[in-house]
Amino acid sequence: VQLQASGGGLAQAGGSLRLSCAVSGRTFSNDYMAWFRQAPGKEREFVTSIRWGGGITSYADSVKGRFTISRDNFKNTVYLQMNNLKPEDTAVYYCAVRRGVANYEYWGQGTQVTVSS
Repeated sequence: VQLQASGGGLAQAGGSLRLSCAVSGRTFSNDYMAWFRQAPGKEREFVTSIRWGGGITSYADSVKGRFTISRDNFKNTVYLQMNNLKPEDTAVYYCAVRRGVANYEYWGQGTQVTVSS
């Protein structure tokens, strides 16, 4: 599985961005697609995930109500719609895949999101 993230950039606080993660290779209904982020000087943290076959979603408390994860199975793409952005959302965002209950073992290259106040 290969992942290609895109869509990052610069936004003002209160603005929106949409990230995309193109997935190549075989996927299964019980795969989970996720977004993580890593801010400068901080550890990588979980943002959100979605089950490829059934749309079960999970969100970090810090993004609930502002971010939405979705997937397009036909386009093999996962999206992260980010609204009401805050400066603390500034980070490199990574998409990742795990098979069932396994660890996330497939990672994209990351895309930078910068939110100015």
